[in-house]
Formats: sequence, structure tokens, C-alpha cells
Amino acid sequence: MFKNRFHAAELLADKLKQYKNKKGAIILAIPRGGLEIGRPLANQLHLPLDIILTKKISSPRNSEVAIGSASLSGFFVNPDFDISEEYVNREVESIQQSLKQRYKQYKGNKKPAELKNKTVIIVDDGLATGHTMEAAIELIKQQLPKKLVVAVPVAPPSTARKIAKRVDEFICLATPFDFVAVGQFYEEFEQVSDKMLQKC
Repeated sequence: MFKNRFHAAELLADKLKQYKNKKGAIILAIPRGGLEIGRPLANQLHLPLDIILTKKISSPRNSEVAIGSASLSGFFVNPDFDISEEYVNREVESIQQSLKQRYKQYKGNKKPAELKNKTVIIVDDGLATGHTMEAAIELIKQQLPKKLVVAVPVAPPSTARKIAKRVDEFICLATPFDFVAVGQFYEEFEQVSDKMLQKC
């Protein structure tokens, strides 16, 4: 049980101490809750902090079904879906426009960090299905980082195994079998608004 996200960040910092002051390393937080982890973590490890924003690309036949995901810098589509290139390009353009607006809320006019040849540490306040993290991993891999690390306080065992296979290093403080939701492992788990996290 973590007292709050700041407490979880402190515990993660201990597991990530080999990256303290490491040249060419960067922390990428998944908003919103992940930014509450990423900010104190970046301060303790003396590393730069940025965010990774992703949004699903919906199927043209069912908006609830994700056929892929897009970020500010790229996109990927599951090859199992037979979707026209025209549709995908149109959706990606629309998603990236909305992500640009959201990024500006957090970072002002700063440009997203270059990730090529860097050690990228992706953080969130916990994983449930892991779908958002999987999307972030796939999109970051397109930028050719030197090393990809995922660090989270808590995840169910099945999700932990799935994510660990996709990255160079996976750090998770707890993998409880009685997992229902991320919030159950925090004493304080308040909803985080975009306004609270502006200009990280």
C-alpha cells in the first residue's frame, strides 16, 4: 500500500538510482497520474522530464474498438485489421491535432524531447490492462531509443509479464494477485486534472 503518488515515486527512485544524473537519460510520464509520479522522480534522479501522449485510433466500423494508436511523433496500426490507408491517415491527422493542443497545456511552446539513442524511462502510477503503456512503448520504439525502461508502482501479474517482454528493463514494486484497480493500492488516490498538472 502506498500513501500517495509521491510516496510511490520515492520508492521507485530507490529502484532507479543507477540512472541518477545519467547523461542521455530521460523520464517520460503518462498523464495524468503518471505525471504525479514523474515529477518527483525526475527531481530526485536529476533527470529531464517530458510526457508521452497517446490516443487510440478507432475502427471505422466500431468506435469502441482500437485498431492502433497515435502520438505526436508517429502511429502504429495492428496489421490484423484491414483498414484503408486513407482512413488511417485522416484519423492520425485529427488525433495529432488534438494531442498538440493537450501537449501545449502541459508544456507550453516547448518541443517534445528527442528520444533517439537515449535511455527512456516511462512511468505511470500503475497498470491495469497495460494497453496505454503498450501503445506508448510501440510509439517510443519508433524513435530508436538506446534503452527502454518501464517503472510503475503496481500492476497485476499478467500485465507485468506482458510489459516486461516488450522492454529492456521492467521495474514494478508490487504485483498483487488480488488486483482490481490501481487506486486500491493507494491510501490517497485523488483524481488529477489537467489544470493541476500544467507546465510540468
